Amino acid sequence: MKQLPLNHIRPFEGHPYKILDNEEMNELIKSVQQHGILSPLIVRPIEGKTDEYEIISGHRRCRAAQKAGLTEVPALIYALNRDEAAIKLVDSNLHREHLLPSEKAFAYKLKYDALRHQGTSSQLGTKLRTDELIARENGESRNQVQRYIRLTELIPELLDLMDEGKIAFSVGVELSFLDDASQYTLLDIIERDDRTPSYSQAFRMHQAMNNERLTKSFIERLMSQEKPNQRETVKIPTERIRSLVPQKYTAKQTEEYIVKALEHYHRYLQRQRDRGR
Repeated sequence: MKQLPLNHIRPFEGHPYKILDNEEMNELIKSVQQHGILSPLIVRPIEGKTDEYEIISGHRRCRAAQKAGLTEVPALIYALNRDEAAIKLVDSNLHREHLLPSEKAFAYKLKYDALRHQGTSSQLGTKLRTDELIARENGESRNQVQRYIRLTELIPELLDLMDEGKIAFSVGVELSFLDDASQYTLLDIIERDDRTPSYSQAFRMHQAMNNERLTKSFIERLMSQEKPNQRETVKIPTERIRSLVPQKYTAKQTEEYIVKALEHYHRYLQRQRDRGR
């Protein structure tokens, strides 16, 4: 283990995990300010560079250290090539709680590509297919691993909607078979009409893509159809409630806060009516 200057450390190129500046990051920054980095980063020397390192494990700790004002961090240095490092990076993070669909998708893709680049699965001591090997190591079916890897074909904006829970996993898989132009056409409709496709609609778009019948007008007609589970929604501009709801609240917490406030006001009106009788 060595103390390495932060300006000599780089994020792993193409790593799949999002480093968010959220409440958890703020707590980690406070911990680093009080106690320092308790668990060292794991890094590897960058080929062709002198005293420059790439992070294998510890991207969040590195960001927290930077924000806490540290100039160096403890790190364990492993002499690994790119493929070996990619596999280790994925394996050290895949069992984290609350992995986003996009993170899991790109993690599987990164490991799949690294294993394939190293050689066939049989050369790695097993006769399993590469995707089946990943599946067994992570308690998944081979089909599910393939479906996650398919998600990497989605445009970033649709992946973000999946991460936010606005598009279901099965819907995202079907949409991943659309070309980029069709996906952006769909995104425009989603943003304009504030509605996302059902599985049936996504499946029909996938079929139309395969049959070379997917056009902008086809997507428009399909998305204009009422979904069986479509519910009427009420929109409230954010600026109208910003001063009334704690700023740190997530969208879900804000929704719960508003519902509880309405329930309280409903009970108040009921008491007023009862007194007037």
